[in-house]
Amino acid sequence: MTDVSAPAPSPVIRAEEDKVLPAVVYGLYLLGFASCAATTVVGLIVAYANRSAAGPINESHYTFAIRSFWLTIGWFLIGLAMFILGLPLSLLLVGIPVVAAGVMIMGLVGVWFAIRCGAGIYYLAKGEAYPRPRTWLI
Repeated sequence: MTDVSAPAPSPVIRAEEDKVLPAVVYGLYLLGFASCAATTVVGLIVAYANRSAAGPINESHYTFAIRSFWLTIGWFLIGLAMFILGLPLSLLLVGIPVVAAGVMIMGLVGVWFAIRCGAGIYYLAKGEAYPRPRTWLI
């Protein structure tokens, strides 16, 4: 005979953070390649707005996304400055390497940004915090 008065075992509930908003940030960042960076700024605002109230996993992703944005902007501006300063000098042929270096920096920064977004999505899909959110590398 079974004891009817015994309580049923309660299922173990695992506390898990919501992955939707960090995924939205990464998606907006990647969509910025098609929208001339307009959605990237929206993604940055979403990351800043949610970072303080996020749990440890999402906080690492928001920190990583925010740093990715500002590092990308910094390096892109360096490449753009080299490009602009090299244009008038290219009339004398001495600015051509400077222009080429500026274009190369801007292109590599775009690839680097896309790879960082992909790495963030990878760790987010696994449900893990980003291991090194404050790094310059990937």
